[in-house]
Amino acid sequence: MNNKRIAIAHALAMITILIWGTTFVSTKVLLRDYAPIEILFFRFIIGYLALSIVSLITGKGFSKFRLNTLRQELLLLGAGISGVTLYFLLENIALTYTLASNVGVIVAIAPFFTALLCMLTAKKASEEERPTVRFFIGFLAAIGGIALLSFSGANNLRINPFGDFLAVLAAFAWAIYSILLKKINTFTTDTVAMTRRIFFYGLLCMAFVLKPLGFAPDLSLLAQPKNFLNILYLGFGASALCFVTWNWATGILGALKTSVYIYLVPVVTVIASAIILQEPVTFWSGAGTLLTVAGLVVSQWHRGKITMTRKTEKATATTL
Repeated sequence: MNNKRIAIAHALAMITILIWGTTFVSTKVLLRDYAPIEILFFRFIIGYLALSIVSLITGKGFSKFRLNTLRQELLLLGAGISGVTLYFLLENIALTYTLASNVGVIVAIAPFFTALLCMLTAKKASEEERPTVRFFIGFLAAIGGIALLSFSGANNLRINPFGDFLAVLAAFAWAIYSILLKKINTFTTDTVAMTRRIFFYGLLCMAFVLKPLGFAPDLSLLAQPKNFLNILYLGFGASALCFVTWNWATGILGALKTSVYIYLVPVVTVIASAIILQEPVTFWSGAGTLLTVAGLVVSQWHRGKITMTRKTEKATATTL
């Protein structure tokens, strides 16, 4: 394969991770003027419109994506609820209670929940690789890291650990999304159209909770550069552009090599939070971050290389 293409693929994977790792910081900035549901709605409206434009330009996504059964629509609906509405809403609300660095580290435990759900939902033992002792050691290490993060926030900064709990729930919601995504990939390979449809259902579900959650955005605040640019960053960058760059990199490098970059997300978040938001990195928060990341790596390390379940591979290929 062309070495230049490989180098570009690595560069795009790294850029994608840098963007994903800083989305927690960007959201934290927007939370000063907007409610979590308002940020979520703006973000995915922009992402949906961007993917629709791509579909129109390429001629894909409208004529080549047809569903024939109610089951397929229900799977996409479930993916929209779990992977868009619940995951990002829980994540955004968590950011109102705890540090962006905490949330960035905690939501990275989603692969643990994915593997556990795979074990519980697989019809046959041979369908999925059962979690190993190494997996559970890594899981315990990550949970210990989360406990340290919560301890640090609650005692040193008077942060409510409830935010960390919401981040854990967000990770669980993403695991459900991952399970549904594998089933969806059995009847379509058009990832642009698939993601656009999932975005649509996510936005549809948001519509039912907009009023109860106090959706009343002050659009005049978008005139402020920090708000306008952060909304565009989340919509075009994290929700649309990263989807394209990550898939392209995965196609060149393969899912396993590309997935290694995911373990840098918590590190990027912690560093960005410290630089941009001036969130302090204490001894305990630093130890918690290292322990959580170490647990993630240990759990996915098999025979000298980092591996992922099929669910996680599919999920990361369409991460929003």
